[in-house]
This record gives sequence, structure tokens and C-alpha cells, in this order.
Amino acid sequence: MRHLLIIATALLLSGQCFAQLFSKEKILNNENFDKPWISWGFYLGMNNYDFEFDYEAGVEDDILVTPSGGFNVGLLSNLRINDYLDLRLEPGLIITQRELQYNESFFDPSTPPQPKDLVRDIKSTYVHFPLLLKVSTKRLNNFKPFIIGGLSTAVNLSSNEDNPNDNNSGEFRTKKIMSFYEMGFGIDFYFEWFKFSPSLRGVFAINDELIRDNQADSPWTGSISHMKTRGIFLNFTFQ
Repeated sequence: MRHLLIIATALLLSGQCFAQLFSKEKILNNENFDKPWISWGFYLGMNNYDFEFDYEAGVEDDILVTPSGGFNVGLLSNLRINDYLDLRLEPGLIITQRELQYNESFFDPSTPPQPKDLVRDIKSTYVHFPLLLKVSTKRLNNFKPFIIGGLSTAVNLSSNEDNPNDNNSGEFRTKKIMSFYEMGFGIDFYFEWFKFSPSLRGVFAINDELIRDNQADSPWTGSISHMKTRGIFLNFTFQ
């Protein structure tokens, strides 16, 4: 996540941004680019997903989450409301992976766990459907900052929700349908032939993603009250 923030900061403080801020140049690229009511595009990007855990009372140790970087790809349809507001639908595919590491304190001390019992790999492939409101400033020469936020639904194609086996068989189960809220910021850069928009966005689950094991006192799921996905996107949009 730290690496994505560094990359995003570098983009937002790029030489072109400074040139636009301090230049007196008034020639506008694609002056009428934002006039159509409907426009289309696509995006490519990177992500870093994590889990946020809430534990049952009396649990002292945390589950360590080790995220791995993933990637995003998708399409964009933009409905112009006025010069400052746009409604956007951004269906896409998100691939990511997380590793959970358990402390031995989660297990019965009379039956010490094997090393394989302390680690769970969770691979997720989400078909992501966000509906977002984009709020922009007035265009400044050839760039325009914006903030964006909204709600989304995702279908996890890697979900094993219907699998009858649980962690006793090595299966850490997660739900198939997830709901999120999202918020972020970015900048539209206007070039001669297209608009390029780097943006940074946080994604936060609304519902619990965990499927409990068949035994209520399972060392893998019995101590967890809620497990919610959270993540950060760095997207590059082309229109």
C-alpha cells in the first residue's frame, strides 16, 4: 500500500501538473471534450487489498494479513450532469491475493498446530460494479482535479462459499457477493487526442465476508466477529 501511495504522489506532483499550475498558456487541448452527455473509456490499474478484523471478546492476538499487489482492468461509461458533476459506471475485473498468518494461541495447546495450519492463502477474483459520483473543479488550462465516491457490488469468482469442506480440510471460505463504499481523488489531464486521468481510491466493505467453519469453536474462524475487505486502487483511465 505504501508503494502505491508513493507512485500516486509522484503522479500528482509530476512536472506536467506543475507546468499547468504556473504556466500562463491558455491554448486548450480538446476544449469541448466534456460537452457530450455520454462518454466512454477504459482503465488499467494496480490494487493492494487487506482485511479488517473485529474479534470476539477475550481474544488477545491478531491475525496477521500480508497483502500482495494485484491489478485492475475495466470499462467506463460517464454521464455528464453538469460542468462539475458526472455519474460514472466502471465495471471491471480485479485480481488480488492475501495471506493470513495465525498465532499458535488461537489453537488448543493440547494439540499443537502443524505449520500448514498457521497460514491461509486467499486468492480473490472480483467482478466489480461501482456506481460513482465524480465532483470536479473548474478546468484549469489542460487539467482538472476531482474527487469521486459511491457504492459498489462485487462478485468473487474465486469464492468457495458453497464448499462443504472448511478449514479442517484446508478450505478458508469467503462469501461470493460483497458490497462496498468507495472514495478517492484524481486529476484529468487533457491531451490533443484524449483525456488521461490517474486516480487513487479507497475501497471499504460494508458486509462481513467470512463463512464460518462447521465447528463454532474453530481456531480459524471462531474468534472472528467480522472480517471485511478493504483496499486501495491506483487507476489510469483513458477517454
